[in-house]
Amino acid sequence: MHVPDGFIDAPVSLAAGVAAAGAVAVSLRGARRELDERTAPLAGLVAAFIFAVQMLNFPVAAGTSGHLLGGALAAILVGPYTGVLCVSVVLLMQGLLFADGGLTALGVNIVTMGVVTVVVAYAVFRGLVKLLPDSRRSITVAAFAGALLSVPAAAAFFTLLYALGGTTDVPIAKVFGAMVGVHVLIGIGEAVITAATVGAVIAVRPDLVHGARGLSAPLKLRVGGELVDAPAAPSAVPAAARSTKPVWITGLVAALALAGIVSFYASSSPDGLEKVAADKGIDQKVTEHAAADSPLADYSVKDVSDARLSGGLAGVIGVGATVVVGTGVFWTVRRRRGADLTAASTAVPAA
Repeated sequence: MHVPDGFIDAPVSLAAGVAAAGAVAVSLRGARRELDERTAPLAGLVAAFIFAVQMLNFPVAAGTSGHLLGGALAAILVGPYTGVLCVSVVLLMQGLLFADGGLTALGVNIVTMGVVTVVVAYAVFRGLVKLLPDSRRSITVAAFAGALLSVPAAAAFFTLLYALGGTTDVPIAKVFGAMVGVHVLIGIGEAVITAATVGAVIAVRPDLVHGARGLSAPLKLRVGGELVDAPAAPSAVPAAARSTKPVWITGLVAALALAGIVSFYASSSPDGLEKVAADKGIDQKVTEHAAADSPLADYSVKDVSDARLSGGLAGVIGVGATVVVGTGVFWTVRRRRGADLTAASTAVPAA
């Protein structure tokens, strides 16, 4: 759903840019409360993983594909404020390096794909978690529902922006129906990917999943045909003291494999927004991307003739760049939180 330059006029794009800047500023402050020494590097990994999975377009209808937006996944894994930052980092890397998503439309994309998806997904997720039994399965079910609803919500919000500042005269009702209709289908794919990823992380390290904090499902043993809680091992290592390195390495290898190898087999059909734009004529005033001459434009490496190698290298470079930039951002946020805490603890009360 990357909006290119020329879909939305300058005033609305500027307003969206201001809103996006405000959302990022608020998220930078909010992320200080969500990040610690263990989760700061993992947030950079989440951004890189979202970048990789977004390269895997999956078919949803005849001649139409979809891809992960990632807001729900990021919010549940690392928190809603950090989630907005994760998606923003991904969109920035895609726009600057790969000419994917317009630069003048960066604010539109951050608000639509980052803020709206995070807010809707996390609200639905938290609401369901409070209603469902306290279990790992409930976390996965809530993640599925939040992700499913976040995608058509983002499509509806794009339609609102188009109604306010669309550059072509197209009946908004037709745009709304087409956008929401196809993105409901894309939302199913988003929900499956989100639930599977959240479930996989919960299975090995539930303490690292922001949305599962407080979840304490004890290990079960079958005794006499009945399931009973296993006694805690006296020498067990506290969750806070366990290394995150195995999770980080596994996640990075998975992201590199998805972007570098699996992406070659992704659907080549236009995604939901591209398909609707072509069918309804809302792409008539699209302008050339400012980064069209980038050596990585269109997710290929310039002067590498082999398509598989070119796309794979571009994907690997993108994952590497995103994890470096994302980790740098989140470590900076984490250090700022540490500085704030130190200042607060050493402050002398006024006489």
